[in-house]
Amino acid sequence: MSGMSCGSCVRHVTDEVRKVGGVDSVAVDLVASTVTVSGTGVDVDLVRSAIIEAGYEPAAAVAV
Repeated sequence: MSGMSCGSCVRHVTDEVRKVGGVDSVAVDLVASTVTVSGTGVDVDLVRSAIIEAGYEPAAAVAV
């Protein structure tokens, strides 16, 4: 994810991703520019959209 530079960035991304259905937890790593999401039935495309809504560009997504 590109563009994150401060704690406020982390908060914006976290707040938006938490709104996605099925999300139980969100961990944003500012240094690594990653977002880790856990939950049940989480739609990766909706998570990507939430990150974009927060004002950032997700680079890649991995679903497990």
